[in-house]
Amino acid sequence: MHDVPRIDGAPALPPSPSAHAGTPAVAWWRPAVLAATCGGIGRAPAAPGTFGAALGTVFAAGLAAAALDPVVEAGLLVAVNLLGIPLCTRAARALGRGGDPGAIVYDEFASLPMALLVVPAAARTPGVLAAAFVLHRLFDVSKPFPCRRLERLPAGLGIMADDWGASAYVAACLAIGRWLGWL
Repeated sequence: MHDVPRIDGAPALPPSPSAHAGTPAVAWWRPAVLAATCGGIGRAPAAPGTFGAALGTVFAAGLAAAALDPVVEAGLLVAVNLLGIPLCTRAARALGRGGDPGAIVYDEFASLPMALLVVPAAARTPGVLAAAFVLHRLFDVSKPFPCRRLERLPAGLGIMADDWGASAYVAACLAIGRWLGWL
């Protein structure tokens, strides 16, 4: 096993059940991996993407509470999402996995708040945030067109882009819900 012994002589903690058997324990402590797993949240034994999306919902609630100018909020979210491309590329390489490793949840965390840009900050009630969360999980898991194709883009771009597609579907649903007076 590739576990790194602890300084105090105690045995190293075993990797979480979601950890890939071929991933050295030291890889989980690399800065890019820590950031891309949102501080290790992505190592949850089941449904790590759900935990990443939940953290994204908290982030979105914080942005709503900050009541930033919409242009500033959009610019901040674009920067956070673009940062995800090289970040997720490095993390996927460090974990020694191809495609979109389940432990990388930065994509859910960063993309979910993008969907809420169609809702004014003052209207982002707990119900709207919950709807965005559920819809994001639905579209991220089901991967409607073109999300599955976006996932095939290279490295971190593919990891992030399929979630941007899911976020676009969520934004459309939220916009329609607001237009119909449901939200």
